[in-house]
Amino acid sequence: MRFAKIVSMAALLAVSAGTLKAEETRQLHVECGGSFGDFVNRMKAKAEEMSYPPEVTTPFFRSANYLQRTINADRAQGIFNSDFIDFSRRLIAQYRLDRGRQESQKNDAIFSRIEAELGVPRGILLSFWAFETDFGAFTGDFNTIDTLMTLSHDCRRPELFQPQVFGALELYARGDFPLETQGAWAGEVGQVQMLPLDIMHRGYDGDGDGHVDLDHSVADALFSGANMLRSFGWRPNEPWMQEVVLPPEMPWEETGVQPEHYRPIGEWEAWGVVPRSGAWEGPSLDGTLMMPMGRKGPAFMIYPNYQALFEWNQSYVYVATAAYFATRLMGAPVYDPGNADPRLSDGEMKALQQKLAALGHDVGKIDGILGAGTRAAVQAEQKRLGLPADAWPTRELLNRL
Repeated sequence: MRFAKIVSMAALLAVSAGTLKAEETRQLHVECGGSFGDFVNRMKAKAEEMSYPPEVTTPFFRSANYLQRTINADRAQGIFNSDFIDFSRRLIAQYRLDRGRQESQKNDAIFSRIEAELGVPRGILLSFWAFETDFGAFTGDFNTIDTLMTLSHDCRRPELFQPQVFGALELYARGDFPLETQGAWAGEVGQVQMLPLDIMHRGYDGDGDGHVDLDHSVADALFSGANMLRSFGWRPNEPWMQEVVLPPEMPWEETGVQPEHYRPIGEWEAWGVVPRSGAWEGPSLDGTLMMPMGRKGPAFMIYPNYQALFEWNQSYVYVATAAYFATRLMGAPVYDPGNADPRLSDGEMKALQQKLAALGHDVGKIDGILGAGTRAAVQAEQKRLGLPADAWPTRELLNRL
């Protein structure tokens, strides 16, 4: 599951049907809320302002229905409250490892082409393919037009989903988005779960039939996923992550996934960080130390390509797990779980976030999820209090605050 970023542009350019551009859809805004029927009419009117003809807009918007279960799903994303060990053990089942290796062999020609043409390794694509849809086994059962219109009508994040409606409309106008298209609750479709604007601008005809069919064509799905990662800044033929062993002491405040923490591998070596097995995969690259459960838990050196994965999904624990699973599919051993301090309960995490917010830190929503903002705040307070600043919240920190 992935949420697209919304980019502001200076002006909405006039367009004609069939020529919708990314910057134009990202500037669109229609008043949210109110009667769903009235909202549908406002969206249809906006589309016709953009020169889409009634024979396109009428059937497209007439088909839209309000889906309460989409709203229910949007409000209940509790899976990301898990810690890395629990989350990774839940997602990386033996059958996924076995199936991943089988799919690698079965589609070797496709993966080899992608690796040669786009420089994205099969492990990464297999990992996201597995987590998003179990290798295409289940791509979602929400009508995509309904779910995008419902989330666009909802006033929580209309700026995120309204542009996707117009992306779907453009694909429909081209004949590539049937009204019955189904996918995930947040509007992603196909075997690698792409939003309509991503399909428009990053979709890739991998099988050469003149269409991008993410539901039924493995080649289209995998090439499109790779092309999307390239657009997010993936650097061809470079590593993304490897497990490391940590020294007993080091400047923990210098660690973390933020770009400012990247430094030459030689500096990490000087502090006593070493690969758990083999040699450094990116000895000439900058890297940074990621400790999803603090200095006592699993530890990984991540390279610049890791940042591209955050454009696919904004969840820290999801991306860490997907990146690690990709290394497993490429032959890495099971990580050493270490002996991390126990995870705070949901109530304790919310109490910690409240304390951090009261101290002036931007932790975002008080939701009990250990996201990037909360981790940064935890690390800052650990440093201030003279605790090892590894960004892993402990009961000691909570009590000290």
